[in-house]
Order: sequence, then C-alpha cells, then structure tokens
Amino acid sequence: MLTIPVYNTSGEQVGEESIDPADFGGAINKQLLHDVVLMHLANRRVGTVNTRGRSDVAGSTKKMYRQKGTGNARMGAKRTNKRVGGGVAFARRNRDYSYRLPKKAVRLAIRMAVLSKFQDNQAIVLTGLDLGATPKTKEVARVLRSIRRPDLPDTAQPVDGESKRDALRRTLDGRKVLLGTAEHDPSVYKAARNIPGVKVAPVAEFNTYDILRQRYLILTPEALATLKERVKEKVRRRPEVEAAAAAG
Repeated sequence: MLTIPVYNTSGEQVGEESIDPADFGGAINKQLLHDVVLMHLANRRVGTVNTRGRSDVAGSTKKMYRQKGTGNARMGAKRTNKRVGGGVAFARRNRDYSYRLPKKAVRLAIRMAVLSKFQDNQAIVLTGLDLGATPKTKEVARVLRSIRRPDLPDTAQPVDGESKRDALRRTLDGRKVLLGTAEHDPSVYKAARNIPGVKVAPVAEFNTYDILRQRYLILTPEALATLKERVKEKVRRRPEVEAAAAAG
C-alpha cells in the first residue's frame, strides 16, 4: 500500500490516504507511457506548413539555353530548386499527424501516470479548498506557498536566518502543478488559471501527457474518491495481480 499526505490550506499535514497500487495497474510500463505521450503530442500538431515544389511555381519547363557551346554551366528548366524563384526540393505539404491508440492502452497509461506520482512522492491531497463565489488568485498562490514539496527528504528543514527565496524553494510556489477536482469547478479554475505552471482539470479530463508534464499532482478529497471509483470501474486486473491482492 502507498500513502499520500493530506494537507490543509495552511500547509499543515493533517493525515494520510492509502492507495492500492494494484488498482492503478500495479506496475509502470515506460514504453506504454512513451507511446501515449507521443500520441498526444502528435495530435496537438497543426500541420499547416505548405511550400511550393517545382510543379507549383510559375515558369516554363523549357531548357534555358543549349547544353554546349555557350561557356555557361549546363542548366535545365528555371523552376528547378537551384534557381532563385524556383520550387523547393522535397516540398512540405499539409499533413494530419493525428492518430489513436486503443482505448484500453490510453486508460491504462493514465492510471500508470497517476501511480508514478504516488510512487515518486509527488502527489498530495488538499482539504478545505473552498474559494466561494468570488475566487481570488492570491488565495491559491498563498496555499501553494504554504505547502511543502512532498518529494523533499526529511533532512530538508528550515534553518535560522535563511532568505525568503530559500524558504520558497521548499514549497510548491513556482512549480508545475496539476490541480485535480472531482468535476469542473469554475471558482478553482478562475482562481488558478493565471498562476504560471498551474493547470486545473477535473479527474475525468486527465490525460497522460498533462499528468507527466506537471511535476506535482494535487487532488481534492472528492477528486481522489472519484479517481478511485473510475479506476475500479474500468480496470481489469491480471490474474497474477488478483492473486497477489488476495494474498494481502
């Protein structure tokens, strides 16, 4: 079992949550994560580049002058890529780079990406994040400044006389954070969208690329419960994983 620290908005650890790695695939397949990340990056490419080849530029295909007797280097049509105004050699065209991997592979990669955050101590649960009807960016920024980075060793403790910059280096301030909510929360989204490096998304919209790109994962208690339910609904354990889970 893995344990995830639970923090309140004041940066104090108030408890722990237990996670069964078997619910998230049990093990991490780096090749699968790599393939799914490449798929997301390819699907984001616009592919609108377009250059003109020899057949696209205006001009005659007639030989510019005879082959011999002029003293000049031999030359063919003026639309060749060696002439100014000619076409581009191996011209690039519009292209659709998108493709899809099997749904089971994509879903498994999401679970593995979340599991990697749990195993690397880069995930926390945040309680009491209630911004009300008037969300403020400074409130979310204050919360990030008050929470200690979960992957720091216990020896990284504050010392007397240290600067404010050194103190902030041990917090989530200025770090890439994925803030997960149970469902779309306009208040949290509006309050955090202007903070550099912070991305807000409901659990249902998690994807492998965003989880791995953001260094830290923050989940509300409701988001963690929703994530566990979604994993149990869609995961089908391998027989050896089932046997290991039954054995305790």
